[in-house]
Amino acid sequence: MVFALTVLLSLTIWRVGPARVAASTVQGLFITFDILWIIFGAILLLNTLKHSGALSAIRTGFTNISPDRRVQVVIIAWLFGSFIEGSAGFGTPAAIAAPLMVALGFPALAAVMIGMMIQSTAVTFGACGTPILIGVKDGLQNPEVMAQLKAAGTGFDSYLQTITAHSALFGVALVIFAAKKNFLLPKDHWDFSPKSEWDPNMSTIQVPL
Repeated sequence: MVFALTVLLSLTIWRVGPARVAASTVQGLFITFDILWIIFGAILLLNTLKHSGALSAIRTGFTNISPDRRVQVVIIAWLFGSFIEGSAGFGTPAAIAAPLMVALGFPALAAVMIGMMIQSTAVTFGACGTPILIGVKDGLQNPEVMAQLKAAGTGFDSYLQTITAHSALFGVALVIFAAKKNFLLPKDHWDFSPKSEWDPNMSTIQVPL
């Protein structure tokens, strides 16, 4: 329905030629295939972890780091999610991190919501640097910026590398080490209420455990 409406608007309102609409449609199909292929790999990995018993080991490992759900969210959703975003991108962090949080005892609704938030925090270096190479590079490589960089005595490549260097992976190791040492952690460990007290809508999203 959305596709048909978009085609109709393109042809009648925006006056886009039929050849360009057809070409854009074919391009969209290829992009969709690429994204589905990446998500398929994420789901395959998740089910492999589940049936091999690795998911239980991961659950135990994260619990041993800290039983505090807030710390687990930082490690899994933000840091681990950022790592997956950097290595794959295109929705993979949410496809892996959300089920992992459910496996750790998070309500499904909370896990999905937090998983979606991952997508907006790690896109700087997502998909093996695609946003940097395409988004930042194409967005900033213009005469005005080039002139300012030249005046500052630097080149665009060095400037791009500086931006990339500030997206680092060291946070995962640092936070895990700090959590194990209870460094800067609250004295009380926060957790969700018992599952029997959850609102039914919080756990209606079905994901593999």
